[in-house]
Amino acid sequence: MLMQSRRPAWRAYLLLSRISNLPTVWSNVIAGAAASGAIAAPFALGRLAAGVSFLYTAGMFLNDVFDRDFDAAHRPDRPIPAGDVGLVAAVAIAAALVAMGIALIAAQTEYWAPLVWASALVVAILHYNWRHKRDPLGPLWMGLCRGLVYCVAASAVASTVSARVLIAATAMTLYVVVLTQIAKRLGQRASVVVPLLLAGISVVDAVVIVASGGQMALALLAVVCGVLTLGFQRLVPGT
Repeated sequence: MLMQSRRPAWRAYLLLSRISNLPTVWSNVIAGAAASGAIAAPFALGRLAAGVSFLYTAGMFLNDVFDRDFDAAHRPDRPIPAGDVGLVAAVAIAAALVAMGIALIAAQTEYWAPLVWASALVVAILHYNWRHKRDPLGPLWMGLCRGLVYCVAASAVASTVSARVLIAATAMTLYVVVLTQIAKRLGQRASVVVPLLLAGISVVDAVVIVASGGQMALALLAVVCGVLTLGFQRLVPGT
C-alpha cells in the first residue's frame, strides 16, 4: 500500500494563511484611507497595509485552529488534521502575527484611535473564528472584520472615522455577508464562483475610492489587487 506523501512545509503554511486573498486586504486599506478624505504618505499606507495583513493572516491561522475537529471529519486534507502543521505552532504563529500587526498599526501616529479600532478588529476576528460554525450571525461577523479594516485605515490617516467611512465600511460588510451566503448555497461549486467574488472585494474598494473623490490611480491600484487575487488563487486557493 502506497503512503500519501506529505506536502512541503512552505506549501502547508501558505494554505493556512490563505495568502492569495491578501491583495484584497491591501485594497481595503487603500479604500478606507481614501474614504477618510486625508492624504496618506505611500510609506505610511504600506506599513498600515502590512499591519492589517498580519492581523488577517493570524485570523486565517486561527480559523483552522478552531475548525480542526470539523476539518478532521470533513476536510482531512487541511494542513492541521493532515499533520503538516502542528496545533501549537499554528497558535504561536497566530499570536506573533497579532502582536506584530498591532505594533505596526499603533506606530502609525501619536493618537490612540488606530489602536482602538485595531483592537476591535482583533476581537471580531477572534469571535468569528471561535463561534462561526455555531453562530447564525457568523457571516455578519466575517463581514464586520472587513468593514473594520476601513475604520482602522481611516483612523490611522485622519485620526477619526467619519460618517462617510462608516457608510463605506457598512457597504463592504454587506458585500462580504452576501458573498458568504452565496458560497454556502453553492456548496462544492463555490470553488469556481467564490474566487471571482473574493476578487470583487477589490472592485468594491475601487468604487469606494472613486465615490470618495480619491485619485483614479488609487482606484486602478485597487482593481489590480483584485486581478492579483485571481492570479494567486490559481496557486494557493483561499476560499
